[in-house]
Amino acid sequence: MWDKVVFYGEVALNLDAKGRLAIPSMYREPIADACENALVLTYNAYENDSLWLYPQKEWEKVRDSVMALSTFDPMHRALQRRLVGSAYHLSPDKGSRILLPVTLRQVASMEKRVVMLGLGKKFEIWNEDALHKQRHQVPTMGGEVSEDMKSLVL
Repeated sequence: MWDKVVFYGEVALNLDAKGRLAIPSMYREPIADACENALVLTYNAYENDSLWLYPQKEWEKVRDSVMALSTFDPMHRALQRRLVGSAYHLSPDKGSRILLPVTLRQVASMEKRVVMLGLGKKFEIWNEDALHKQRHQVPTMGGEVSEDMKSLVL
């Protein structure tokens, strides 16, 4: 079943006072079917105002590929810290909400309005204002990236 699941779409949401996000109804059943509600939340590897939300099985693939990178390269270690070292395991509560940890919310500048985007095998959760700005910029790949990182599928 999991191999057939593809998340897509965009939903604007409000975080509640505790920093919880209600999983949109359109994603609840596919998430439950794909991973029995076992999710992993971590930083976006490329943008500061966004988080990545993975079903557990997909996360394990990403985690393993990132951790296979040589730790001799400072960029590899930074990516490992950012994605793996900062990851949180989550499960929706009875109200289909997930708690975004305060440290991740602070770095991603998430206070109230967020946007959840389905992107294939994962979701991006964005600060709404930052996503609007991002969409008006031409994307560029900053800095030098190792050949190993270029081959990653995150």
